[in-house]
Amino acid sequence: MIYAKVFFMAASLALLTACTNNAQSAEESIQSAETTQEQESAAEKEKAAKAEKEAQEKEAAEKEEIEKQKAAEEAKPDYKLNPAFWGLEPIEDAEAEAVLITIDDAPDKHALEMAETLKELNVPAIFFVNGHFLDTDEEKERLKKIHDMGFAIGNHTETHANLQAVSEEQQQKEILTLSSTIEEVIGEKPKFFRAPQGLNSDFSRELVEKEGMLLMNWTYGYDWEKQFMDATALTDIMVNTELLQNGANLLMHDREWTAEALPEIVKGLSDKGYSFIDPADIEGVK
Repeated sequence: MIYAKVFFMAASLALLTACTNNAQSAEESIQSAETTQEQESAAEKEKAAKAEKEAQEKEAAEKEEIEKQKAAEEAKPDYKLNPAFWGLEPIEDAEAEAVLITIDDAPDKHALEMAETLKELNVPAIFFVNGHFLDTDEEKERLKKIHDMGFAIGNHTETHANLQAVSEEQQQKEILTLSSTIEEVIGEKPKFFRAPQGLNSDFSRELVEKEGMLLMNWTYGYDWEKQFMDATALTDIMVNTELLQNGANLLMHDREWTAEALPEIVKGLSDKGYSFIDPADIEGVK
């Protein structure tokens, strides 16, 4: 009897131990399964995150490439300078019936007024400046305002000297001194150069090219001639001259009569079907 009880107790203990072990095994199996699921879930999340990152990077790269292509298209020049008439020829499908407005001897007394007129009319232009009109803070402020309105600034020498009549050393001083002043005022060097009276030397041409400026003369201009020192007469000749042609490079000056005539000159050219070339669209500038 005693042996039977002992045996029963031993059997019960063994059964209890087995049940406990089985329960622990089951619990461990459940925990292992949960751990595996968590690991698989984490791996899937990591994979999804990686795929999303790759997709975002691909999208960003495609967007960047599109922007580069767009910038390249915008950077293509629309016009090239033709020294045969110092005007502009269209590149590919650029508007042929167009002219370029340029103002010399700025910023004297009327350049800022002329810039304001052109800005109001939405007409681009190049203002060619002289160093002797940048001696004071007030004059420099005029130039800065003209530039801030979006107009191109060109170098017209320091003292308006005849470059063919001075030494190479003086030519260099005439050009580089002014470029430095312009950069000081507007934050960038001029991109265009026009010699006084259109008189260049071999040295000035080489220096201008070295400095990265586009050398420019003009197709026609009249406001320095006595018979055209009148707004009505000047308007008539600028709009109706036989020299007016596609791409013409129009020369005007910082003068009272020219400032007065400017709105009607623009209107007259527009009425004839001409648009106005943005200097930024000229080959050799971008």
